[in-house]
Amino acid sequence: MSTVKRQNTAKRPAQPRPATVARRAEVVRSALDVFGAKGYANGTLIDIAELVDMTPAGILHHFGSKDQLLLEVLSYRDATDVQDLDDQHIPGGIDLFKHLIRTAAANAQRAGIVQAFVVLSAESVTEDHPARHYFDDRYRTLRREIAEAFEVVCAERGVDAPETIHRAAASILAVMDGLQVQWLIDPADVDLAETSEYAIRVIVESVLGPGALDG
Repeated sequence: MSTVKRQNTAKRPAQPRPATVARRAEVVRSALDVFGAKGYANGTLIDIAELVDMTPAGILHHFGSKDQLLLEVLSYRDATDVQDLDDQHIPGGIDLFKHLIRTAAANAQRAGIVQAFVVLSAESVTEDHPARHYFDDRYRTLRREIAEAFEVVCAERGVDAPETIHRAAASILAVMDGLQVQWLIDPADVDLAETSEYAIRVIVESVLGPGALDG
């Protein structure tokens, strides 16, 4: 019995045109500037539209809502954190702590992105903020990843510190984000890269021992 192979006629999702992709990226970068300068609540679609020579309705055509645009801005910020990695994934073990040090150094060269993060993360603690879930998930995930990195290195080096590693994980995030605030306020007095590296090294060595990040 012969069979006839039917051609798959299902339509594939249309890919956005390069010009559309470039336009959306321009809006996201401008929104990052506006939200960083004014916050999400006070930064308006009109402010963003003026920077990209569009109308607010044009922005909504691309993103659907201001909330969705905010999420796109946060995704863009996340992408900048892993752009130096070959596989675009955060490493584990001792390499994670070295990656955090490199990230702090990179942040010192991108004040706009850092300012947007600081402003939006502070705003997110307010009631019904659209980025609340994002920051809640972000901190929970990063605390877990850092704790897991500690666990891997502790197992390799025979270090027993099951309770300390969770406090250390939260502390690393706290000093990195807190130093960003100090740096934004007074960049001449606070060296973000060097001070962040110092703080990360102190916390890591308090768990793993002196020279843990050397070599």
